[in-house]
Amino acid sequence: MELIVGIVIVVLLAVVIIGAYNRLVTLRQRVSEAYSDIDVQLKRRHDLIPNLVETVKGYAAHERGVFDEVTQARANAIAAGSAAPAQRAQAENMLTGALRSLFAVAEAYPQLQAVQEFKDLSENLTATEDKIAFARRFYNGSVRDYNTALQTFPTVVFGSMFGFKPSEYFEVTETAEREVPQVKFT
Repeated sequence: MELIVGIVIVVLLAVVIIGAYNRLVTLRQRVSEAYSDIDVQLKRRHDLIPNLVETVKGYAAHERGVFDEVTQARANAIAAGSAAPAQRAQAENMLTGALRSLFAVAEAYPQLQAVQEFKDLSENLTATEDKIAFARRFYNGSVRDYNTALQTFPTVVFGSMFGFKPSEYFEVTETAEREVPQVKFT
């Protein structure tokens, strides 16, 4: 009888360990998938930017500093592709700021606003920015679930034994990104 109780306890313990391990693997895979989704959208964004810059350049050739800033920010964002989420988010936030400058320049040229290519590129970039925001939220939700699982019982006991480590959030680090936009009517 004691042998049967011992076997049942060992089997139950094995089921708990296997279940906890499989749950952590599943959550870690979701984090990886979500980060990959961000990667896809950021690549799309990076691919749209040169076309947008070239379109604006034709109308605002004397705004060289803005074009250089956008080009450099894009290069930095692409280079940060294999960096940790925090460094990558910082590079992407710099690119977002540079794009804001580019759109500010574009607003100064009404004839540019009427060009269909500029409209299409702007709409594609806006849609991509929305997809990036969604992908970031999904990634951060996956990170939250994974990190929570790593810190709750019973996975907290087995997580570090099996080499699971918490993931980083993809966060906005620029204070300008956190500010509420100002709307002014002139």
